[in-house]
Amino acid sequence: MSELEPIFAALRPLFERHARSCVVTADSPTAYYLGTHEVRAKDGYRTSFGGVEIKKNYVSAHVIPVYVHPDMLAPLSAALVKRMQGKSCFNFAKVDAPLFAELGALIDAGAARFRADGRLSP
Repeated sequence: MSELEPIFAALRPLFERHARSCVVTADSPTAYYLGTHEVRAKDGYRTSFGGVEIKKNYVSAHVIPVYVHPDMLAPLSAALVKRMQGKSCFNFAKVDAPLFAELGALIDAGAARFRADGRLSP
């Protein structure tokens, strides 16, 4: 077992709890991604909700609602902001239960925002 698998195993359920409102676009031992029900007319791609993936040296959690609604980042702790790469990606190299709980709350808030936007089913 890779040292990154426990991180993936801890983060995946944070997204899985929203699978009924989304479309599962990737489901493998190293990647789990959810898409919205919104398909962009311009290019036919499904708008992403987010997901988690094992990379070479860390596990990435993508939370797309914070890209669309950057005001959601304001209440985040400095410790979680430190894990950010780009505008909607959080990287982890070890299990950190308090940060995972905060990230879970952010994912839940993002699902609520996307539901309010009509991007996710109720």
